[in-house]
Amino acid sequence: MLEQIGLGGSCYWCTEAIFCSLTGVKNVQQGWLNSFDDQAWFSEGILLQFDTQLIRLDELIEIHLNTHSATSNHSRRDKYRSAVYCESMAKIEEAKSIIARLQDDFDKAIITQPLLLNEFSLSPEQYQNYYYSDPTKPFCQNQITPKLLKLIEQFNDKVDHKIINKALDK
Repeated sequence: MLEQIGLGGSCYWCTEAIFCSLTGVKNVQQGWLNSFDDQAWFSEGILLQFDTQLIRLDELIEIHLNTHSATSNHSRRDKYRSAVYCESMAKIEEAKSIIARLQDDFDKAIITQPLLLNEFSLSPEQYQNYYYSDPTKPFCQNQITPKLLKLIEQFNDKVDHKIINKALDK
C-alpha cells in the first residue's frame, strides 16, 4: 500500500537525494510545503510516496531525524523548517509518538514538528532529481555525497544499492 508524507529540515536537494536512495520509496518531489497551522510559511522540503510493505513510517522518520539537524534551531529554520508533514490527524499522532520514542537516541531535544500538510508547490523542473541527474556537480560532491555515505553507514539495510552505487561510482 502506498502512503504519502512530506519532510523538511534541510536543503531539498539533499533531502530528495537521501529519500530517493531508499528501498520502498516510490516517488519523491521537491519543493515548498506549508501546514494548516501557519499557511503563510512555506519551507523547502519533499513530498514522497512509500510502499508500507517495504519501508515503514517510523523508519522514514528515523532516517529523517538522523540526516538533518533535527535538534538545532539554527538561523535558517525560516527556510528549512524541521517537520514531518502528515495528511491526517491520526498520522500526526503517529509521528509524534515515533519522535518521542526516538528522543532517547539524541543528546538534545528534537525540534522536528509533525504538522498537517496544507499545500505543496513543486520546485522548477530543472531542480527535480538534482543529485541523481548529475552527481558530479560540485554541490553534489561537497554536500550531498557525504550525506549519502552517512546514510549507507547508518541505514545500509534500507538503502537501494542499485541506485546509490551507480551515482557514487561516477
